[in-house]
Amino acid sequence: MPTDRLAASELTTSLPATSRLNAGQWLVLGAALLGWMFDGAEMGLFTAVGRPALQDLLGSAAVDEHNIAQWFSYLTAAFLLGAACGGLIFGWLGDRIGRVRSMAISIFMYSLFTGACYFAAEPWQLAVLRFAAALGMGGEWALGVALVVECWPERLRTLLAGVIGAAGNLGYLAIALVVAIGRVTPDTWRWTMLLCTAPALLAFAVLMFLPESPRWQRSVRESVARPIREIFTTRLIRPTLLAIGLASVALIGTWGCVQAFLPTWADQMGGRLDPPDPSAKGWTLVAVAIGAICGGFVAPLVGGRIGRRKAYFGMCVASLVVCQALFRVLPEVYNGWFLLMAGIAGFCTASFYGWLPLYLPELFPTRVRATAQGVSFNFGRIFAAAGALGTGSLMGLFDRSYPRACATMSLVYVIGMILIWFGPETRGQPLPE
Repeated sequence: MPTDRLAASELTTSLPATSRLNAGQWLVLGAALLGWMFDGAEMGLFTAVGRPALQDLLGSAAVDEHNIAQWFSYLTAAFLLGAACGGLIFGWLGDRIGRVRSMAISIFMYSLFTGACYFAAEPWQLAVLRFAAALGMGGEWALGVALVVECWPERLRTLLAGVIGAAGNLGYLAIALVVAIGRVTPDTWRWTMLLCTAPALLAFAVLMFLPESPRWQRSVRESVARPIREIFTTRLIRPTLLAIGLASVALIGTWGCVQAFLPTWADQMGGRLDPPDPSAKGWTLVAVAIGAICGGFVAPLVGGRIGRRKAYFGMCVASLVVCQALFRVLPEVYNGWFLLMAGIAGFCTASFYGWLPLYLPELFPTRVRATAQGVSFNFGRIFAAAGALGTGSLMGLFDRSYPRACATMSLVYVIGMILIWFGPETRGQPLPE
């Protein structure tokens, strides 16, 4: 690493908490926000184009909605498994070679393989490319969170967690607007995939201008990091398993119900209208994304005021009630009431993605933070992949009914209500070194 970058890094957090923020801190936050926005776009992308893509790739087999739902669950599972592996690989790299270089590689990777989806000719090829793209996306979240919380003053940690939670959903909203206005169809879905190659430019900017985390630099000077061994063989195994469980509840609820299958259900209902409305999935995504932006920003502020555990418990209760109302009570009709409930569901179920960047860094010391966050958050995606596959299987059990399958999967929030009380309350405590 060049000497001038090291000097800039040391300056980044050497100022007291009451001093004005400097250029290095703003560069770190700006790059991380862009990375999370593109992450959000990446997550929302296939939710938006998945059904049209499968209609194109499956041909005559796409007549049966169960075939589409089953392949959609396979592709979602491949994406989530890729993200889980990426969180482990890039989290480990972040603790070994630095947050900045690892983040640049992760951004470049998910940009490249997302664009390559344009050339997929079979559903299995799309699954392989989505897995590869998710490797990079899964790493970027943990690296960006670690870099920001280590470079910014601790007094702003609650606010930063809200910004992190909102940023990803801004990207989700952007891709939702593209889909709603552009009306993605089986003939145009490939071009939408190319839109998400833009983050490759960000990777080069990250390498050129971003200062490295001074906390990480001090940590590697003092000891050699063995993050994977440490989080699974020392006293850190308990917070690691707890964090995996808490993230899993949030991710299963999202990918087994709302953000993954709700737009697909809306697309099905829009196809029943006379004339059919191909923008239904897009406007559903917009409603979910707007709610998610607000939920991701508000949740850590609530956690900072009433405590981390009470906030998580409340999010689980709210998510369960709203999902049951949406999938069991609301009529199966695409209309204004449906969009309103989709927005409320987005608010409740995505609020976890503002809370997790607040709580997870508080459980682990600097030397293993990126790896522990990557493993915890993205290992939860393995269970979320099982949840997505479970929803696809439940579709067959419940006579191809999206709402009945999703309502059943949303019961996972009951587990979260119990699990959170096994975790420590970290409000008001400094980040562990």
